[in-house]
Amino acid sequence: MTRKLISTGSVFEAKIGYSRAVVDGDYVFVSGTTGYDYETMRISDGAPEQAEQCFKNIENTLAEAGSSLAQVVRVRYIFPDRRDFAPCLPVFQKYLGTVRPAATMMVAGLLDEKMKLEIEVTAKVTRL
Repeated sequence: MTRKLISTGSVFEAKIGYSRAVVDGDYVFVSGTTGYDYETMRISDGAPEQAEQCFKNIENTLAEAGSSLAQVVRVRYIFPDRRDFAPCLPVFQKYLGTVRPAATMMVAGLLDEKMKLEIEVTAKVTRL
């Protein structure tokens, strides 16, 4: 299989020079995804709401890649403020609670102060 690049058309992708996701072989590698609604380029103030939007963005990207959240094998959560992690746990449980991928939580600064978290996933690709 050839390498496939997936883009949402986000201004961040064009400015920074990256793809929303890369399908390579049996895997799709989804870039760190924030809580921006890519259609409106708006972001909520709360971390749990941003987490919900992150997963919606990731779901759409995985679908385009021929995958789904059920096929996620690794997730990385990045928070500028570790106190925002616990309020997001119900959202993580909702989307990945039965999938239970390998996971890491990191504390690090993000590009924009409005961003409360960033989520990166790796998933298997379905072959028909």
